[in-house]
Amino acid sequence: MDEIMVVTTPELPGYRVKKVLGIVTGLTARTRGVGGKIIAGIQGALGGEVSAYTNEMMKARREALERMVSEAKALGANAVIGVDLETSEVFEGVVLISATGTAVLVEKEE
Repeated sequence: MDEIMVVTTPELPGYRVKKVLGIVTGLTARTRGVGGKIIAGIQGALGGEVSAYTNEMMKARREALERMVSEAKALGANAVIGVDLETSEVFEGVVLISATGTAVLVEKEE
């Protein structure tokens, strides 16, 4: 079981949940370094997307999902359903990304 299916839906089409293994979560907290803040400041002044922040948030999202999947694998899951991604600022300039879902064991429907 190398690959784990990850979906935001409460069900996985074509599969039946055999066993619910529990809630799994992946967290990561991020802040921009001085260089990133300077680049973001310049981009912000010029208008448009602040790619320095966008790229960092994409990395943080991937990391949170990877940590959630790692927890699911440790429980013996082959899928995570009902995944919810949340972003919140916990301190000024520190953003927390969380990925939470339900680790399950599924089997293909006949």
